[in-house]
Amino acid sequence: MMPELSLNILDIAQNSVKAGADLIEIDVKADTSADRLTVRIKDNGCGMTKEQVEKVTDPFYTTRTTRNVGLGVPFFKLASEAAGGEFRIDSEIGKGTEVYASFCISNIDRMPLGDINGTILTLIKFNTAIDFIYTYSVDGRGFQLDTREIKEILGGVRLDEPEVYSYLKEYLSENKQEADGSVRL
Repeated sequence: MMPELSLNILDIAQNSVKAGADLIEIDVKADTSADRLTVRIKDNGCGMTKEQVEKVTDPFYTTRTTRNVGLGVPFFKLASEAAGGEFRIDSEIGKGTEVYASFCISNIDRMPLGDINGTILTLIKFNTAIDFIYTYSVDGRGFQLDTREIKEILGGVRLDEPEVYSYLKEYLSENKQEADGSVRL
């Protein structure tokens, strides 16, 4: 199993990249009064058939030709259910896929969120042709980063340029710290 939820998010988002998505939405929301952390990853990729959706949580099912197993989705599902949450996948051929997982924040088996900022930065840096909408909130305090808006403002400057990458890193850090307040996820 992966040691932190952000690595699961990275894995699921990479599946979206491989599915040909040009827009990936990642929502991470915590509601401490409800003791709930939710993660949603949605893409506009090629989507899956009903049969593929039913099989995708099986660790011995994969569409890859390089190996016989696919552990990312099964691990994410296991992590969610082990932490008193729920897991679901909705997908439609030609429209995309949405993966949803929730976690009981206080559950002793809940993995830490981990370096979510590093995950988002990695996705943006290595997938500059794809747009990302990242929403992060804790108890109603939060922010959104939309690469489409940033690309428009920059007028053709690539998001993987060192100065832009540095700005994005600082933006994520400052806003996450403000949103988190005293909450540790």
